[in-house]
Amino acid sequence: MTDINGTIFSIQRFSIHDGPGIRTTVFFKGCPLRCFWCHNPEGLRKALEIQFYRSRCIGCGECVRVCPEGAQELIVHEDGTFERAFNRERCTACGKCVETCYADGLEIVGQEMSVQQVVDEVLQDRAFYTGGGAVGGVTLSGGEPMLQLAFTLEILAGCKASGIHTALETTTHYRWESLASTLPFIDLFMIDIKHMDPEKHRAATGVSNEQILANIRRLAHTGKPIIFRTPIIPGVNDTVEEISAIAAFIRELADTPVEDGSLHPGRFSLELLAFHKLAADKYKSLGLDYPAAGLEPPAKEHMAVLAQAAEAQGISVKVR
Repeated sequence: MTDINGTIFSIQRFSIHDGPGIRTTVFFKGCPLRCFWCHNPEGLRKALEIQFYRSRCIGCGECVRVCPEGAQELIVHEDGTFERAFNRERCTACGKCVETCYADGLEIVGQEMSVQQVVDEVLQDRAFYTGGGAVGGVTLSGGEPMLQLAFTLEILAGCKASGIHTALETTTHYRWESLASTLPFIDLFMIDIKHMDPEKHRAATGVSNEQILANIRRLAHTGKPIIFRTPIIPGVNDTVEEISAIAAFIRELADTPVEDGSLHPGRFSLELLAFHKLAADKYKSLGLDYPAAGLEPPAKEHMAVLAQAAEAQGISVKVR
């Protein structure tokens, strides 16, 4: 393996929602989309960041003392109360404040790792990947792993060389040549489809879906299995008509022959993911506005109606 390094923000072991079986999910930092409801805001920027949990702060002032950039501020009043401020424009994410924070009010998001370090961690749970009747393995997620292409390819190659099932969770919002370079190393793709309308997609995510859908169509010809995932966001794509359009697109792909002319309709399935607000505190800790704060999670009954609409197009559907 090479000595390529990359930036990740988490390695989640014993994951059961990022592909079949028990998996190790590696979350990469950096994403080309800006979905306003994003559940992993710590994966949006590639750079390391500091999370500040104001509610945990005890006002000791140690972070102020050690910060070389003067980014941490503390004002103590005569009555013993205090005010805390964090100037992110000055912060270089050196981590000195995190090291000295007694109350865990400051945490660094992201770390640089080598290919070998990531593969070694994935291999620690090799024994769990073949249990329970479903083959598990590694899933690369994010953010968008393909923004760190060389790093991603090396990890995939290392895992495949060790006999580990590989999955890539991706936006497909990049050049086809990059996606094609992963094909020898990928057993399963997991791809979000947020909307079929390019302008509505742009309004919700910051980018059009034209390149995304074009890449998906080309990928469908390769014979690779794909789990499509649609986050159900109120006011964005939570109608029967919108979900039916996504399901019809997947059905069209299933009817498309692969390169050798054969048909494999069972390669594709759809997961409907209900919007939730669990990321709200993460936005606040990163100093970010949370545009989805006014939304409410869709009711289970409504999710069932959407699932039925998708199933009516003749595809396999799960609700998560």
